[in-house]
Amino acid sequence: MSESVSEEKIKGRVTLHDVARAAGVSKSTVSRVLDDRLPQSDSPKARHVRDIAAKLGYVRDLSAAALRRGTTGQIGVIVPRLTDTVMAMLYEALARAAARAGQFAIVATTDDNPEATRSAADALIRRGVDGLILTTARKGDAFTDELRDRGVRFALALRHNGASRAAIGDDDLGGYLATRHLIDLGHRRIGLITGPQYATSALGRQRGYQRAMIEAGYDVRPEWIAPSDFSMEAGEGAARELLERPNRPTAIFAVNDNTAIGALSAIAAHGLSVPGDISLVGYNDIPLVSRLPVALTSVRVPFDQIAEAALQLLFDDKPETPVRRISPTLIPRASSRPPTP
Repeated sequence: MSESVSEEKIKGRVTLHDVARAAGVSKSTVSRVLDDRLPQSDSPKARHVRDIAAKLGYVRDLSAAALRRGTTGQIGVIVPRLTDTVMAMLYEALARAAARAGQFAIVATTDDNPEATRSAADALIRRGVDGLILTTARKGDAFTDELRDRGVRFALALRHNGASRAAIGDDDLGGYLATRHLIDLGHRRIGLITGPQYATSALGRQRGYQRAMIEAGYDVRPEWIAPSDFSMEAGEGAARELLERPNRPTAIFAVNDNTAIGALSAIAAHGLSVPGDISLVGYNDIPLVSRLPVALTSVRVPFDQIAEAALQLLFDDKPETPVRRISPTLIPRASSRPPTP
């Protein structure tokens, strides 16, 4: 057949055989050239095949390729909720990383409920996903052991359980950086709004706070630590507790931006200002916080790097480093300054 290809729209699905016949090469050659999982050749033959495929309107049949490999080309991502900006940002980063690996990411939300996590995982496994990435790991939870016993391929992200492969931020370092920043500004009375105690991310940030305080020779006073979860409402309540205690802190570190935003509301309700009366630092550096009336100092988490590492761990049968910690960065802004004399 002539190498010239009609420009008119071709009816029906274009197959590898159609491209091979039009290009005058074997079907295996076309398959190899158009497989985006392989290194791309720039030889004249490869360029010719790609040109013919484009003119014919060839689209790779992912489902057929998956059947040949015994895979579906899909991964399941389980998150607590997508109304949480952090989880939405991580899922988008995972979806991009998955696309680069020739995978499609399907998300399921669980409201951070362990039973809902099990149900979501079962539903995704029944769909034949090639693996799971979970952001819902809990300290002491045996669910990952169950997945391992069932032979399910999985990796954790953002949180870990101490036993499974995981891609996480270095939360201990992040908590230390946030607290050290306030110490370096001259604050001694630094309050902490914690996160849920089943989440290793929150626990790590709390350890970083304690390490910085002890290193500086300051007391870690129980009355300056207020429990919370990762919600704005809980952050508001926790900040209210700190503000109503005797000898209130001059600065607050909230282990999550949502709780820091809630703290802003409580501080305003008490007739106080940030940073005039109280300095405030958050964590994650979600896009909103740089656009607040008083831009929030926060610890930036590199979600794209965490997502890339999670995908690598998911498909690496023998990873050299089963837990990968990605370093965060402190982003100073207007919400933190030296204490008022």
